[in-house]
Amino acid sequence: MMYNVHAPRVLIVGGGLVGLSAALFLRQQGVATVLVERRPTTSPQPKARRINIRTMELFGQLGIADEVLDAARDLAEYQHFAAGPTLAQATRIPFTLPGGVPDWSTITPATACLCAQDLLEPVLRRIAVARGCDVRFGVELTDFATESDGIVATLRAADGTVERLRADYLIAADGASSPIRERLGIPRDGRGTLGRAVNVYFRADLSDLVRGREFNLCQIENADAPWAFASIDGSHRWIFTTTDGIDRPVEEWPSVLRTAIGVPDIAIDVLSVLPWEPGMFVAERYRADRIFLAGDAAHVMPPFAAAGANTGIEDAHNLAWKLAAVLRGEDPALLDTYHEERRPVGWYIADQSSIRTANLRTMNRESRDATPLADPIALILGNRYHSGAVIDDGSPNTMAHLDLTGQPGTRVPHRWLSDGRSTLDLVDTACVLLIGPDGTTWKAAAAHLPLEVHELDQDWADTVGLSPSGALLVRPDQIIAWRMPTLPDDPATELNTALDRIFRRT
Repeated sequence: MMYNVHAPRVLIVGGGLVGLSAALFLRQQGVATVLVERRPTTSPQPKARRINIRTMELFGQLGIADEVLDAARDLAEYQHFAAGPTLAQATRIPFTLPGGVPDWSTITPATACLCAQDLLEPVLRRIAVARGCDVRFGVELTDFATESDGIVATLRAADGTVERLRADYLIAADGASSPIRERLGIPRDGRGTLGRAVNVYFRADLSDLVRGREFNLCQIENADAPWAFASIDGSHRWIFTTTDGIDRPVEEWPSVLRTAIGVPDIAIDVLSVLPWEPGMFVAERYRADRIFLAGDAAHVMPPFAAAGANTGIEDAHNLAWKLAAVLRGEDPALLDTYHEERRPVGWYIADQSSIRTANLRTMNRESRDATPLADPIALILGNRYHSGAVIDDGSPNTMAHLDLTGQPGTRVPHRWLSDGRSTLDLVDTACVLLIGPDGTTWKAAAAHLPLEVHELDQDWADTVGLSPSGALLVRPDQIIAWRMPTLPDDPATELNTALDRIFRRT
């Protein structure tokens, strides 16, 4: 058995979208990590496809958004919904949102995309390796123990080599059945199993059939073959999802697919048939001492707009800057805020995903049990932390529409700057102070701190509830941590007190 004497600071278990993103976020913060994944390579299954605008904002902060969009280019025009008795007869459904379709450029600098997981994971893996992350596929975590000063993990490579590795912290991004969560004995709650379904992944040349009617999802309203097609590459790779005939033999699926497609003689190659159970299961704790759950290990939810994958990537983003801060000397109590912040958000998004109807025509208007639906854009950009590494000022907010007006615990509002950047681009790996046009006193107050100060105009200050002399403190994850609407008598003391509270300094 080998023993690794050059210990990384963080061990990440799981090489999916969440684990790879965690490695990149930590690398950006200058934290040495090792990522292990028991599979020999990235996922061969398309799985999650929708990369939402918040995730793309985070990829933009990493400087990798263009590479992700390039991987998504085949589906760049496949953003629509369609419906009909067969795919051949389907027509597009007008895209609607409860509050109307916004001018996207006014709320985000990012562009959402469709990129199948089997295309995106290799991109993230390549970038992680190129940036110096220690990424090891074909390596399994077989044992771990928490000690007073770290984690000791036993790793086994595909060739049988066994290694003991010591790290300060461990991120469990090891999936819905998470052996690490099970070993820790962390229970889950939620709405539980919500039914059964099956994904039939197949190849067929449908490019001519869908040309001019390109779609993301196509709802099949046919009693003989009901539910939906999803585009994987827009031409030859597709998934058909249904709750009908889940247990039928593999050899029967081509006939069902031809019925749903509406072309009786089309050549079909079924690649896989995967039964699954949509459900809501949320871990009761996201932290166990030096171990943190992220992604599906922390929360399982139905695949509404790939909410599970996107929420998991946000988990990793929230955790990365906190781990980096503690490893640089901040109080370890800061790490408690990961559970305090992400668990309520994970629960809410999972619950909202669970109550959406499967009907593409009504999914944003009707819930399964009359639970009020959040606005879909608010569900992506508008979640708020009421406790944790924030100082809540009691200001109201709503999920009925996107409500980003400078409330602590919310994502800082996007605004285009004169140099072509967004206000989000002002935030990198440290906290920043955004001040109004008469807030120059804040610069002196922050002079002794590792804190960038940016002065913005009064129009922007008005949108976030600041007077000309007010200030917002924004965390590295672009979340507003503290708002001071006007200049206090002693800004230096107020700022230091706020930072002490946010970082849980004793």
